[in-house]
Parts: sequence; structure tokens; C-alpha cells
Amino acid sequence: MAKITTVIDIGSNSIRMAVFKKTSRFGFSLIYELKSKVRISEGSYEAKGMLQEAPMQRTLSVLANFMHIAKTYKSRKILCIATSAMRDAPNRQVFVKKASQECGINIKVIDGSKEAFFGAVACANLSHNRSGIMVDIGGGSTECALIEDGRIKELISLDLGTIRLKELFFDKRLDLKEARSFIQKQLDKIPTSFRHENIFGVGGTIRALAKMISKQEGNCLNILHGFEIDVKKYIDFFTKIVCAKEEKLIDLGVSEERQDNIQGGVLILLMLLEQFKTKMITTCGVGVREGVFLADLLRTHSHRFPSDINPSLQYLKDSFLLDSYALKIKTIANRLFDLFKGSFGIKEDFKRLLSIAAIASEMGVKVNFYSMNKHSAYMVKQVLSYGFSYYERCVIALLTEFSEKKFPKDIDIARYGIKADLGSLQILSYILSLSRVLGVIDFRGEVKVFEEQVKIYGVEDNFLAREKISKIARPKNLSVLFMR
Repeated sequence: MAKITTVIDIGSNSIRMAVFKKTSRFGFSLIYELKSKVRISEGSYEAKGMLQEAPMQRTLSVLANFMHIAKTYKSRKILCIATSAMRDAPNRQVFVKKASQECGINIKVIDGSKEAFFGAVACANLSHNRSGIMVDIGGGSTECALIEDGRIKELISLDLGTIRLKELFFDKRLDLKEARSFIQKQLDKIPTSFRHENIFGVGGTIRALAKMISKQEGNCLNILHGFEIDVKKYIDFFTKIVCAKEEKLIDLGVSEERQDNIQGGVLILLMLLEQFKTKMITTCGVGVREGVFLADLLRTHSHRFPSDINPSLQYLKDSFLLDSYALKIKTIANRLFDLFKGSFGIKEDFKRLLSIAAIASEMGVKVNFYSMNKHSAYMVKQVLSYGFSYYERCVIALLTEFSEKKFPKDIDIARYGIKADLGSLQILSYILSLSRVLGVIDFRGEVKVFEEQVKIYGVEDNFLAREKISKIARPKNLSVLFMR
């Protein structure tokens, strides 16, 4: 596979490009992304699907620029797909031919099942949740995929989209009952097997909702991938958006960019939530573009990463060249966790997060030694994009932010906008700090934990070890003794 790959997605509302760079067999990163709201479907839904001249010219202009950008990034592979509006258009081949002649790009018009497949590949591989229903609400269609334990089980595409509903119902100020009836006829096509407490929310509508809710909840990360929405808590908020007058949407927090098409998307979402009996929405910052890239990357692996591979962690290891010291810290931290967990009632789930924090704690030194903790925490928040929930990323970042002379407090947890057990985080912080000290000094002793007491053997003649360990910040209820 080419080291630099560009994926272009021509949707009904926007045309988007994403440029990916491979760092190893399974490591990669997004190095550029751009979208343009060309709305190629404009006017087509009342013209029996025919693409109109002005939207086609806008799209060709943007495609020419996208190709220039791809060449600037020395992209050796360019994958371009077109979805709902193009596949519905009787004159699609006219546009495909013009794009080839004028822009030098080959467009592959994919059917609804393939579009659903690409979205499902992205969610199944890059979300922290492993099961649920992928829901991708686009401008002209909505794709759904049933995913169980990371495996794609069923796919379906519906002729429902934000721009389709906007032009057929909302622009005409028709009664919502008519739009609901139109949607329900499509939902009746969904197999009864599509029921799940979790959906993977893909597309602009759901990301816009997640952004508004994240802001309301005071979350610190300006990244939505992995953010979870409690459906019961926000169902009334969704209903308010659907029923509001367009000029009042700004008061509900809807951005100007989304005000003209969000209502149709939210109405589709509401009816899907009811049909699927959903309790939680897992927001996905990935979708068809990532799916196209991953389908190519993983084509010889049944479109799945090996069980021991997380692409974000792989990219971290590839890019920051973490040495044996980082791996040594991880090994020590895992051993200490097993010693501490019983006495302090730490949940086993924290062990994985501590292990990752142990590896990531050394990233920041690549920027500046004296403020390495701050830089490590920032990198965790930005680099660990895939396979982690918002909560998990915050916990890992908190642990990497504090080391040796400090540990997290209530104010820090509040700053991250999460609910977490302070006692457990402070003990985990102590374990990480102790691991980093033991990893670098000449320590040949033994650590034992008895209830709220830590006994360290074999350092009676090691002044540096005693000095460094004594300075590590620890909870008041934790005592440390040096033993012979």
C-alpha cells in the first residue's frame, strides 16, 4: 500500500478529502483534511435525481483543487468514491466523464451497501465500543450496519438524508407528520435484527449534536470521537431542535453552518433511536473516508486489525521512537498495580489505562524535558484518537500530567469534565511515579503492600533511591516504609 493515500468522498451535501500517512504496517495518521459544501444534490430531488449544471460545476472546481493538494502531499494512491446523489442520478456518467477529462480523477460510484460497509469498517476498527449499530446520516441517504464484537453482520441503506428532507419537506414548511410518514416508510425496510442499546453515530448531524452537548457538559477535549451521549438525558433536546423555527436554532446552540439542514437529520435520528431501542450514542469522528482507507489497508486481514494492535498506540510507538525505558516503566507499573489493587480496591479496568500512561509518560521529553508531563498529557489527548473513549483518554492524560511531586486533585478531574474516583486516580498516579523512579535508578529490592502501607526492601544503602521515593507525592492515608 502507498505510504501516502488520499481519499475523496463526494456526498450529497459536501465533498471531503482526507490524506493519510502510513507509519508502519498498521500505524497511520491523518495528515490533512478538507471539505467543501458544494451540495451537488441541490435541486436534484425535485428533478427525478438529475444533477444540475451549477452544482456539478462547483464540484468539478473543488475536485481540481483536491487533486492539486493530493499531488502537493505526494500522494501515490488516490481513492475517490461518490455516494447517494451520484448513484441516484440518471446523468451521473456525464459528471464522471467530465471529472476524468478535466480533473484527471477516476470516480467510483458505490451503492448503498458498500457505503454502509465502509462506515462500518471505520467504526468497528476505530471505536472503543465493539458492538452496536452504525448510523451514518448523510445528505441523501442513511446507512446502517449491525456490528457485533467488531464484526460486521448486516448492512442496509435507506433513501433518507438531511438535504433530501430539507428540499422535500422543510423548505416547503410542510407538517412534520408528512416528513415522519416519509421516514417511516423507509424504516419499515430495516430488519428486526437491528436492535441495540448502542449506536455508532456517524455524519455531520450527530457530530453537531455531540459538539453542542459536549460544550454543555464542560468537556475539555475539543475532539468528539469516542464521546458518549445518554439518549434518555438528551431526547427532549433533540425534539426541541426538530420542532424549533429555523431562526431559533441558534438559541439552542446550532452552528450557522448546520441551521439549514440539521432538523431533517435529527428527525431521522429520533425515529431510528426509537426503532433500535437505543440508550447510548457513541460519537464517531470517523466514517466513509476512514473506511475506504482501512478497507484498503486491511484487505488481507478480513478488514480488521489484529487483536493486539491499536492503530493510535502503533502510531505513537512509530512516531516517538519510545525506547526500552518506556517499556520498562510499563512492566514495573503492571507489577505494582497487581500489588496495590487488592489493598486499595482499584478496578482491574484501570490496569490497561495505567499501562498506556506508563508508555505515554515519556513522550513529552521529545519536546522539552522540564515540562515533559504537560507535553505528554497534551499528546495523549491528541494522539490517542482511535479505540479510546473520552473518559479513557482523560484518565490517561491525567496520569501522564502528574508525576513524582504532584498528584491529581478534585479540581483537576473537574477541569477534564469527567466523573472519576479521586482515590483510585491518586493511587494510580503514585504507582506511575514510583515506576518511573524504580525504572531509572539501580533498584534491586522488593516492594510489598500491606493495606495502606507500602514497604520497600533493599534500599538501605541506596541514598538516591530513598531520596527520590520519599519525594513522590502520595495520598495522606498511604505510608511508605524503607525496610532492611
